[in-house]
Amino acid sequence: MAADETPVLMSVAQGVATVTLNRPAVLNALNNALAQALLDALNAASSDDAVRVIVITGAGDAFMAGGDVGYFHRKLAEFPDRAQFRPVIVEMIERAQNLARTIRDIPKPIIASVHGGCAGFGLSLMLACDLAIAADNAKFTLAYIHLATTPDGGASFHLPRMVGQKRAAEIALLGDRFSAAEAERWGLINRVVPLAELEATIAKLAGRMAKGPALAYARTKKLLNAADGNSFDAQLAAETESFASSALTEDFAAGVAGFVEKKSANFTGR
Repeated sequence: MAADETPVLMSVAQGVATVTLNRPAVLNALNNALAQALLDALNAASSDDAVRVIVITGAGDAFMAGGDVGYFHRKLAEFPDRAQFRPVIVEMIERAQNLARTIRDIPKPIIASVHGGCAGFGLSLMLACDLAIAADNAKFTLAYIHLATTPDGGASFHLPRMVGQKRAAEIALLGDRFSAAEAERWGLINRVVPLAELEATIAKLAGRMAKGPALAYARTKKLLNAADGNSFDAQLAAETESFASSALTEDFAAGVAGFVEKKSANFTGR
């Protein structure tokens, strides 16, 4: 299979795994092959001790234009009996749900590098990531409503928590496009940079985090993900356990020594 036929590409350098959605001719629209390849790449990066940070980006002119609507069209024609169509679509949706779940469960920081179109599941995918940096040419829409369907990939979970119920309803029910500046203002992304600076900005951020305390990143991510489902007292207990466990690591000792000695700590992930 040629490189341009491989739905997901991955490279690892200096602790950073760059995972590239690679269906540029269709704006990286999600199909079963891409979903499985992305899941495989994420699991491989998660289990690779050389990887400290994961970056997800898109080849060509877009991050991801959402689901492959052409696939839906073909399957609707193939299964005029909607009862037979249901398991086909459920199987595809479950692949998308597994991606969102995997991104949340992976203990390593995951950064979305977004440019161009980011629609439908592309937006869901971005929301599931821990951090998101967008180029100033990025355009967003949840889009599902235009197909008379509802969000997947955890969008209905993340949106109200990030932007509030009213704004989430506006984004989901109207399906309007919004800019990178609006996404930043609403708290959906961390920052906007000029398109020409996106790659360098991501490289700098990922490189910085690749040198950070991996175990503390993992525990912090776990705490943040658990917060919505915990009572205040339960979250305090989780914080206590997490801090105490982190204090037993070599990285904690290195961090304390670096602070006292006023020098950068050398974190090893142990």
